[in-house]
Amino acid sequence: MNCKVYSKEGKEVRTMVLNDNVFGLPVNEDLIWYAINNELANRRIGSASTKGRAEVHGSNARPYKQKGTGRARRGDKKSPILVGGGTIFGPKPRDFSYSMPKKAKRLALKSILSLKAQSDMLKIIEDFSIESGKTKDLAALLKNFDPGLRTVIILKDDDPKIKRAAANIPWVKYLSYNRLEAHELFYGRQVIMLETAAKNLNDFYGNEGAEK
Repeated sequence: MNCKVYSKEGKEVRTMVLNDNVFGLPVNEDLIWYAINNELANRRIGSASTKGRAEVHGSNARPYKQKGTGRARRGDKKSPILVGGGTIFGPKPRDFSYSMPKKAKRLALKSILSLKAQSDMLKIIEDFSIESGKTKDLAALLKNFDPGLRTVIILKDDDPKIKRAAANIPWVKYLSYNRLEAHELFYGRQVIMLETAAKNLNDFYGNEGAEK
């Protein structure tokens, strides 16, 4: 498929061919959902912890005698039904992460790239860098491309200047072409991709062939 290439000023300068095995696949919604939930699960810390009956500080003695009071039989003060007692079936530290098949993960990312390309939410821009590393310079550049929308910039490499400039813009995220994230990519309202990053993705994912 053909896609327009824009200059930093937002003007169309030429077109480039995108690999249909990366940007022209049918969108697999189920696989996208699976990939996003996998990433969110792997981010969970799982540090929530509560104390059970055996861990609560307190006496093991009964609060009053078993018989003769006319009241219900009562165990110790650490009973879960008393204020300050232990928690019944409360959370304990656990690992929520799980692995996803590599081929499935890649196909999910290609489905998202295809979705963005087919929905006209993908813009390819000539390679640029923010030499000053200043946020205002990147913000001035992004004014030419629907500023304010949740934007994902796909870099051709780990450019520290662009990363530094984008760090203070809350609606801008950045990803390297070889370390894409399904969650950020899917929820971006516009995806700005450097021209070299698009070429790299053509080769990085395109050589795998079309997967159904």
